[in-house]
Amino acid sequence: MSVMNKKYIKEAKNIINSNKNMKIIGITGSYGKTSTKNIINEILSESFSCIMTPKSFNTTLGVTKCIRENIKPYTEVFICEMGAARLGEIKEICEIVKPNFSVITSIGPQHLTSFKTMENIQKAKFEIVENSSQGSVSILNIDNNYIDEGINLYAMDKKVIKYAIENKDEADYYAENIETGERGSTFDVVIPGKESIKIKTRLLGKLNILNVVCAVAVADKLGLSPEEIKVGAKYLRPVPHRLELRQNPNGSIIIDDAYNSNIRGASMALEVLKSFENKKRILITPGIVDLGDKAKEINKELGNKAAEASDFIILVGAKQAIPIFEGIREKKYPEKNVYIANNLEDALRKMNQIIDSNSVVLLENDLPDNYL
Repeated sequence: MSVMNKKYIKEAKNIINSNKNMKIIGITGSYGKTSTKNIINEILSESFSCIMTPKSFNTTLGVTKCIRENIKPYTEVFICEMGAARLGEIKEICEIVKPNFSVITSIGPQHLTSFKTMENIQKAKFEIVENSSQGSVSILNIDNNYIDEGINLYAMDKKVIKYAIENKDEADYYAENIETGERGSTFDVVIPGKESIKIKTRLLGKLNILNVVCAVAVADKLGLSPEEIKVGAKYLRPVPHRLELRQNPNGSIIIDDAYNSNIRGASMALEVLKSFENKKRILITPGIVDLGDKAKEINKELGNKAAEASDFIILVGAKQAIPIFEGIREKKYPEKNVYIANNLEDALRKMNQIIDSNSVVLLENDLPDNYL
């Protein structure tokens, strides 16, 4: 690291240390962290002066830049997203920000090319718990098996708050009475010792419901009343390119999930597509990348799920399409309803040939040129 970068990091540490009353929320996860960060910010901003790391500024230097440029003496809450492609990166960020709350949204097969094993990914994500400040609270998604297992490995000496939508019996905060549809979701969030909160949101998919439950847990622990949380949740909007719904002039619908890059998120996006039962459901995807040895297995699984949710499938990139197409064929999906595009331009050309006013199109995942 250069002398100048070390200087910037020292300045950032000094800013954090001088804002002794500021609460710091650290967020990491293989997926869901940016959406969760935004939801927490929306809810807390009704009651606090908040700063969050912008876009996907989740590296050591990105976090440092945000602190130096945005945190003021009057900032009450700093919401810090932390990413990692190797062991030690999250620990490095924690040494700067010292979170009071550490959130893990998910652990899944991402960046396997660099991490090599799921055990390494699990260990990397739990660095946020192990390196949080004295007396911190860890808010963890126990619907995720790697997180649930990791509590006994890495969080035994920490105060742990559990949230879920599936494993309700073990959770402190959870959602129930869930209704999902084409235009959003309605559900109740159960808060321990308090009344539950009914939330209606335009956010799509169960993954976003889980993200909202996490945000409610954080807000409750920061002292917001159920009514204050409800007000903050009223106007939640999707993060760009993460299950973002757009209406075309011809009446067709685009579900933009182009930023996604994991099987769990892609599966939930396909559930959303499947829910549009009375429309022509079109999927455009290059599959999922950066999976190392698991690439074939996971993209074949994606093909299985795509076949169950789509009326027409456009795969982007001949090489990348092979395992997805295998998964599609396993479900005896009609091959005439599959098109393999050379690139995104070709995929969009095909989409424009088949789309009509009754169509809904899911754009699932971006793809770097070197994978085509």
